[in-house]
Amino acid sequence: QVQLAESGGGLVQAGGSLRLSCAASGRMLSSYGMGWIRQAPGKEREFVAAISWSTGISYYADSVKGRFTISRDNAKNMVYLQMNSLKPEDTAVYYCAAARGYSLPREVAKFGSWGQGTQVTVSS
Repeated sequence: QVQLAESGGGLVQAGGSLRLSCAASGRMLSSYGMGWIRQAPGKEREFVAAISWSTGISYYADSVKGRFTISRDNAKNMVYLQMNSLKPEDTAVYYCAAARGYSLPREVAKFGSWGQGTQVTVSS
């Protein structure tokens, strides 16, 4: 089992930037695909981005492609989400999540371990 803890959320104006961090702990982290999932008020959880611990290959939802960048630091067991050109519609609780056995998970249902979430609010 992997434990995840996010940090870095906050309030930012449209067009601004934020960087979310996720500290991961547990055994065999290299067997997990890591990702960021978000949930806006009244909406279902939405896949944002994913990255393979072992290869560093990443994948993005169309809604964030070109604006968000997911990365990982294997030595520190950290995963990051750099968010640029933020829009009000990016407002949500952002969760760091892990999918065991999936190198590059692209569906919310594949993620079995979750952090507590961090709020991101983008004002217009």
